[in-house]
Amino acid sequence: MPHTAADSIRKHHLSLAGNPQAERVLVFAHGFGTDQRAWDAIWPHYAADFRIVRFDNVGAGRSDPQAFEQHRYLTMERYAQDLNELLDALDLRDVVFVGHSMGALAGLLAAIERPEQFARLVAIGASARYLDDVGYQGGFSEADLNALYRAVTTGRDAWADAFAPVAMGNRDRPELAAHFAETIKSVPADAVLTVLCSIFQSDYRERIGRLERPTLLLQTREDAAVPQAAAEYLHRSIRGSELVVLEAEGHLPHLSAPQQVLAAMDGFIRGHG
Repeated sequence: MPHTAADSIRKHHLSLAGNPQAERVLVFAHGFGTDQRAWDAIWPHYAADFRIVRFDNVGAGRSDPQAFEQHRYLTMERYAQDLNELLDALDLRDVVFVGHSMGALAGLLAAIERPEQFARLVAIGASARYLDDVGYQGGFSEADLNALYRAVTTGRDAWADAFAPVAMGNRDRPELAAHFAETIKSVPADAVLTVLCSIFQSDYRERIGRLERPTLLLQTREDAAVPQAAAEYLHRSIRGSELVVLEAEGHLPHLSAPQQVLAAMDGFIRGHG
């Protein structure tokens, strides 16, 4: 059956907010283990001046569980295609995009394929490749990833409880990690390993240099999932991009340090930079 606009809207549990009369549109894409609620401390800041679009990636949040067909979501390309299909369904062009982690990478890939869809992009904690390589620091060895996959297969919930504090950082605020662990556990058990493989096995170093839209990269000074070297690689690869290192820690600063994220990206989002 042909794909329709209604199909795209329904499968992502779309949320529209902000100023319906605003000309500019701001689209938020979440990362692994979270859903569109991850932006609750960010999007209201822009509600007066933008139309706001949030959605759940397939396999996360309240997206249509029937939409997650494992063979379709083995790489980030499918998430990028979903994003462009959603923008088409909403008849949107020249959006301002904010994405985190896998959501950020999906946005970068979507903008490469359909540049007319995007005016500018903010990528928080993004990486073109997570696996170390000769002359490249991605943050994980093959042994690291094999151990991660085994741990997820053996016990998803126990792995989530161990992974969340590492990814979140901010050990003095354990409630952040506890919340993240619970949202990871909300990802369907049969989807977790597929999604993780699609993230950690990805390598878009050759493609990322084709991006030709203004791009702001936000990176914390201490991120267990994405080392600063990986962020610097993206910065070098994306012509004209700007890299801002936040005085914050952890892989999810939009949850742990939202005011710093807002301060770093506000001018760029509003078109001042």
